[in-house]
Amino acid sequence: MADLKDQAPFETLDVRGKALPYPLYLTKKKMGQTEQGQILKILCDAPESAEDSIPRYAGKMGYSIESVKLADRWELFIKKT
Repeated sequence: MADLKDQAPFETLDVRGKALPYPLYLTKKKMGQTEQGQILKILCDAPESAEDSIPRYAGKMGYSIESVKLADRWELFIKKT
């Protein structure tokens, strides 16, 4: 099976520049609109969200998640299962 980052996302959610708790809130809202099997790509520059709250939420929901750290942001890929 290919990595999540290598698959085409259903949509890209840009939460860069948003303070807590908005990245998580917007992620939850968008995942509610995502169908099973689709991948949401999230662009995030808040370490607390990218490394803690969003991955914790995905794990709690049973979603697959992959995170890629770039120089100035994270790219998170969440697959609704």
